Amino acid sequence: MTTKSQHRDHPAVDAGAGSGPARTVEPERIGKGVVATITALVLSAMVMILNETVLSVALPNLMEEFSVAATTAQWLTTGFLLTMAVVIPTTGFLLQRYTVRRLFIWALMLFMVGTAVATVAPAFPVLLLARIIQAMGTAIILPVLMTTTLTSVPVAHRGTVMGLNAVVISVAPAIGPTLSGIVLNSLSWRWVFALMIPVTLSVFIVGLIAIRATGETRKAPLDVFSVILSAVGFGGIVYALSSISQLMEGAVGPIIALLVGAVALALFISRQQKLQKTGSVLLDLRPFAVHNFRISLSMLMVLMGTLLGTVVVIPIFLQNGMGVSVLTTGLVLLPGGLVQGIISPLIGRLYDRVGPRPIIIPGAFVLAASQWWLSTVSTGTPVALIVAMHVTFSIGFAMLITPLMATALGALPRELYGHGSAIMNTLQQLGGAAGTAILIAAMTIGTATASAGGLAAEASIVAGTEKAFFVGGTLGVVAIVCSFFVRSLPAEADARGSDPEPQRRVA
Repeated sequence: MTTKSQHRDHPAVDAGAGSGPARTVEPERIGKGVVATITALVLSAMVMILNETVLSVALPNLMEEFSVAATTAQWLTTGFLLTMAVVIPTTGFLLQRYTVRRLFIWALMLFMVGTAVATVAPAFPVLLLARIIQAMGTAIILPVLMTTTLTSVPVAHRGTVMGLNAVVISVAPAIGPTLSGIVLNSLSWRWVFALMIPVTLSVFIVGLIAIRATGETRKAPLDVFSVILSAVGFGGIVYALSSISQLMEGAVGPIIALLVGAVALALFISRQQKLQKTGSVLLDLRPFAVHNFRISLSMLMVLMGTLLGTVVVIPIFLQNGMGVSVLTTGLVLLPGGLVQGIISPLIGRLYDRVGPRPIIIPGAFVLAASQWWLSTVSTGTPVALIVAMHVTFSIGFAMLITPLMATALGALPRELYGHGSAIMNTLQQLGGAAGTAILIAAMTIGTATASAGGLAAEASIVAGTEKAFFVGGTLGVVAIVCSFFVRSLPAEADARGSDPEPQRRVA
């Protein structure tokens, strides 16, 4: 059988009905309208996704101004992830009910309102509410971007466009701390939000001009009970994972939230299976029947966990373990973010030629190696070497994120694109929350153990950092194992944009 890589390396040939020379069939081009639409969606998603990590280096300032503890201030990030996990499962329904243009308008309006409220927030609860409103807009735009890419971009160019999308998902969280560090070096934390308003307004105007009200919609029924179960299930699990460090203080809240979330999620899955027969399902779970979707999604969860965990742990180590300034901390993460932005589109073009496996397998090894390398840091490690470690991590991440997204969603039949995108983005939030919680918990335990053993504060933080990245390296090994199970799609599937084997199983 012709493999995916063979199919992509050799253009299709049409011999015609009779004799005569064979005719090479040129790949279908991407229309100008599609390019304009995806460009507007990419720009808006990049501005929004920055907010997942933009406050990571501003938390000490916020704690001082609002007189709140670190566990309370952390809710500005936890609440953002929690809202994303609650809203994203509903986007499969929204994509059936409304056009891309209308969803774009809603998403940008929500984000701008949230950003404006955050800029003038007089108290911590108001700032938290603003973050929740921002997250609602972000939760809508990401699945819209992915689904539009799958439905509008020809298969031959899908990897390239997914590479651009990967810049949003991977680079924006990486450069968020850098941008906020630069702002905080000379301005107050409010300017982190104030400067986003004109940028977001400009992107909104571009989107209004570029995105047309095209595409089919239908009056899909909304099962309110499914929405409630989804919110309790995904929200409870994300809250439990984000609050795992409280377990060391004797709190039982995270355990209760995890149990309630797990029960609600089980009921949600059971209800979706029943609603599937009536056509009123909120989130179609049939993508899980597709092998490449399952494996790629598992790796994506590991990726987001290591990404967000690394972005949180490195600033803590640099500021509290090495005494580095906020501005320097942000700049340390900048080269890695830039490297991801440069090579992600190139990885996407390479994917279009060779398929997933030749990129994913070595990428998993690079990712794991970078985490083990980071576990060797000490107070005497040169800052330049830490930059090199993070750049290596960024290269491994870029080698994985684009092929995995394209492989996961490209393996689905067209009617499941929206639901597959909603599932992928939801579980990426779960993976990010889990990875951050696990690495921070490992760091906290390692720091406490070293401190109890008589080490100084800085040395204790170093010990905790080593433990955190040891866990990150272990997650990298999981990614290596999973990478060998990713399959290259047959050439026939490439021609249709879906895998014939999964279609038979999910029908």
